[in-house]
Amino acid sequence: MKKLGTLLMVSIVVFILAACTASNEAGSEKDNGGEGKKEKVLYLKNNTEPTSLDPSIGFDAVSWDPLNNIMEGLIRLNKDHEPEAATAEKWEVSEDEKTYTFTIRKDAKWSNGDDLTANDFVFAWKRLLDPNTGSSASFLGYFIEGGEAFNSGKGKAEDVKVKAVDEKTFEVTLTSPQEYFLSVISNPAFFPINEKVATENPKWFAEAESFVGNGPFTLAEWAHDDQILMEKSDTYWDAKSVKLDKVHWAIIDDTNTQYQMFQKGDLDVSDVPADMSEKLFKEDKVLVEDQAGQYFYRLNVNKEPFQNANIRKAFALAADQKEMVDFVTKRQQKPAYGFVSYGFEDPSGKDFREVSGDLIKTDVEQAKELLKKGMEEEGYKELPEVTLTYSTDDVHKKMAEAMQQMYKKNLDVDVKLANMEANAFATEQKALKFQFSRSSFLADYADPINFLENFQTGHSMNRTGWSNAKYDQLIKEAKNEANEEKRFEKMYEAEKILFEETPIVPIHFYNHVQLQNDDVNGIVRHPVGYIELKWADKK
Repeated sequence: MKKLGTLLMVSIVVFILAACTASNEAGSEKDNGGEGKKEKVLYLKNNTEPTSLDPSIGFDAVSWDPLNNIMEGLIRLNKDHEPEAATAEKWEVSEDEKTYTFTIRKDAKWSNGDDLTANDFVFAWKRLLDPNTGSSASFLGYFIEGGEAFNSGKGKAEDVKVKAVDEKTFEVTLTSPQEYFLSVISNPAFFPINEKVATENPKWFAEAESFVGNGPFTLAEWAHDDQILMEKSDTYWDAKSVKLDKVHWAIIDDTNTQYQMFQKGDLDVSDVPADMSEKLFKEDKVLVEDQAGQYFYRLNVNKEPFQNANIRKAFALAADQKEMVDFVTKRQQKPAYGFVSYGFEDPSGKDFREVSGDLIKTDVEQAKELLKKGMEEEGYKELPEVTLTYSTDDVHKKMAEAMQQMYKKNLDVDVKLANMEANAFATEQKALKFQFSRSSFLADYADPINFLENFQTGHSMNRTGWSNAKYDQLIKEAKNEANEEKRFEKMYEAEKILFEETPIVPIHFYNHVQLQNDDVNGIVRHPVGYIELKWADKK
């Protein structure tokens, strides 16, 4: 398993402050039933309502964070972000490195007391790949033999090579050796599902009363669009490692509100408001950790004027990434001039991003020339109206307004803005309803191919309508290439093609930037996009 290199060498700027005063009650340990024992309650925020707590459907950060703590797969990422045994206590790999046989722990249980079996994984993984499920994460299972064929409607469920050898032995056969396989299956999309529960109630995941998980915590309460309460599980195989009694998640999409609650002690963790960031960074009150992912904008090649490659490239070159991170977001992010983030080492030990280089960097004069050329190619005397759509959030709004100003200043183009509630936005974007829209990607597993596979023709994460046969072929070859040097060469070539045709406008690479109560420790923020509370503690 290739390590994330520098990405996983976490750079902590500093833990915060005692200066943010906590109230005597909120955000602190509480008396448990008058018995003198103190409950350890962690107060967190989720920026929006989870899309879904169905592992196959909740394929985003706002779903992953809760899911990763109320469920668990065969593998869990450890404190160093490397795969380790979880629900599976061990595994064996065949000589050709294509078949993995996992032994599930005898004491692995569901929160309702049922034994967790190999068939729960068979059921869940086939359901992930079932085209009727409609999972955006289904592509992650294409490395399973028969997986892509089943998902595309060309194969049958019984041809997907996952099986229960016996009640506690699960076997999966891959299409080819995959060095990053164990990292992939730590993703929440590969969590098991209690087949008996799901068969009796297909909406088992929709409410706390019906939810059945197998993770360190149970889903105790879920007041939709308001809050979530988790409690330590007494059926989890490694309950002795779990130190917190409860985790309370407030659903708050406004960073200023989060900050105010943090100051009062009503939250143990908060995002950093842009207008406070300079002050807080100077006072060393911010925790900064790396994260594999990018904030960017999608250009729909099926809608005018972005059917023209030169116009698309003009819009990309007119965006000023450095200005955005220095003066708008103010979170010490790195400007993005490519798509694959920093931190992935190639076989020579060099960072992918540094080798691939700056593929699309601010150049206003070239942007003007390309816009003029593109308009001439399309016969435009005036550019068709352009609308940038973003999901409702104070940060997205500020960034969209900054983009609007850049296009007026650099291209003399008036861009209209529109916003939409997050879940509705995601649905519309997947349906290619937007002309120009904000987006983000957080790595699902620790390999550059995860970034690049998103833009294959028809891919669920493409959402631009863009298609390039050469690109598709390179990704296909890279996913089946056992020679690491050749595999990286194909990925470098693919990324260059992506920015020659420019269906996206990159802005910045993500990082974890948080304020955190200094009484809290042990929260693990994985660069691949979700947090770990199994080892979290609070004084």
